[in-house]
Amino acid sequence: MPPVLQVRDLQVTYYTDSGRARALDGVSLDLNPGEKLGLVGESGSGKSTMALAMMRMIKPPGRIEGGKVVVGGTDLTALSEEAMRKARLSKIAYIPQGAMNSLNPVIRIGAQMMDAIRAHNPEEPRAEAEERCMRALESVDLKRSVFKMYAHELSGGMKQRVCIAIGILLRPQVIIADEPTSALDVVTQRQVMETIDRIQHELGCAIILIGHDMGLMAQFVDKVAVMYAGRLVEVSRVRDMFTDPKHPYAQALIRSLPSLENKGVFQGIPGLAPSLLRLPSGCAYHPRCQHAMEICSRAVPPLETINGSRQVACHLYVEKDLYAEKA
Repeated sequence: MPPVLQVRDLQVTYYTDSGRARALDGVSLDLNPGEKLGLVGESGSGKSTMALAMMRMIKPPGRIEGGKVVVGGTDLTALSEEAMRKARLSKIAYIPQGAMNSLNPVIRIGAQMMDAIRAHNPEEPRAEAEERCMRALESVDLKRSVFKMYAHELSGGMKQRVCIAIGILLRPQVIIADEPTSALDVVTQRQVMETIDRIQHELGCAIILIGHDMGLMAQFVDKVAVMYAGRLVEVSRVRDMFTDPKHPYAQALIRSLPSLENKGVFQGIPGLAPSLLRLPSGCAYHPRCQHAMEICSRAVPPLETINGSRQVACHLYVEKDLYAEKA
């Protein structure tokens, strides 16, 4: 089965008064139908920029400078603005970060949902469109009465579910959820994630879950992609990532998680993430890496496939492969 999502060499740059910041530097990944991918990394690593770039929602001073985003055989980067507007929600949907600020406070929920349908299917009869909205609300465990309510009448978890309902109105092939559980309590977080999980099974779509909560990732995704300074450094199955991370940055992320074996002991990652305006030469992580070699400061490691299915961008593994070939 071919991948439903193919991202190839995606590049995004922000042009600022302080200089040129490369927020995405040649990101490539594949996602199959029914797969859930967790996208993790420190703040500023490029996670949300990647989501917005796939939706073609990067605003000035940002600019998509290269690459392809192919969904179901359609290259979104080659579409006209009008065609891309039609592709949003129907091919690829985005559940924004912070549902509290994503809904119009002076328009009823139903009107906002109807606007999304009319933008794609203006000829659809009103009764059918309303019924589609009602079914979408019910599918995320909301009552039909929410259709006539305003955003301020809903709790945080209900607002998040409304955003999910809007995202699934047109049954997209790919759904991007940007930190869908931020600002929610632990119980509501789990309810929202279970809703996303159930919707994904019903639609058979692929999900990209962006976030910092590694515990949620461990429970709900199939694969984890780790980003650092605008590049993917490791892509692995979720079990492999938590039991045997390969990239030194991924290892540091996993070590920083609290565990029962080391109660009360918290281990951070030394140093700070680099400024995108002044990235170090070679591997961007090498100033913080305990395994850094001389080549790490000179050359950017490619994202290589190791052990059959895992992808790692690290000279430790590139070098091992070269040694093996020479032997």
